[in-house]
Amino acid sequence: MPANERPITVCLVDDYDVVLKGLAHMFDEYRDRVIVAEIDANAEMSDEVDVVLYDSFAQPESDHVEIAALVKNPRARRVVVYTWNFAPQLVETARDLGVHGYLSKTLSARELVEAIEAVHAGDVVFTPQERRAPSAPGLDWPGKREGITDRESEILALITQGKSNAEVATLTYLSPNTVKSYIRSVYRKIGAGSRTQAVLYGTQHGFAPDTHRIDHWMGGP
Repeated sequence: MPANERPITVCLVDDYDVVLKGLAHMFDEYRDRVIVAEIDANAEMSDEVDVVLYDSFAQPESDHVEIAALVKNPRARRVVVYTWNFAPQLVETARDLGVHGYLSKTLSARELVEAIEAVHAGDVVFTPQERRAPSAPGLDWPGKREGITDRESEILALITQGKSNAEVATLTYLSPNTVKSYIRSVYRKIGAGSRTQAVLYGTQHGFAPDTHRIDHWMGGP
């Protein structure tokens, strides 16, 4: 970045605070290039920023509405979706909505920063994603420390929100049998014998959406 250019300002958007904080820390070593201006958990963006990074964890049912609103928001110069889910229909819908990037959570911090810089420069960046791969080091999600995988966490979060198995399958673009397999694995890990117990666990352990904003992250604008 030329010496006379300021760092790119980024707003992080998702309903889960732990997810957003993990993402924010991805930029710790690149603060000369990217500054997190605000972190929105279930709240409306307030700052004017160069790039909005929309994390799709456990909220795919509202993606289309929220992403469309962000694209139209005059305070968001560029909008990027940050996701594990590369179902062709989701990718195509994102294109149709006018997003400027569709980035994979498998990208390293360096690759993520480079993609954001390319988007800021005017490129449209869609990460090629041919298969399910592990999330980039440094990302966080509810239950990670208890051995719950990223995908299991998202499914438990959707169950905690009250979604049925069929709804979870539709929202995650997974087959019903795959969803059931993930649920069985989660139940074993959390010691749940029923859906009611799983929802109670989720409510008590950070799988319910958060409702606040961090306006200034680590000295950002």
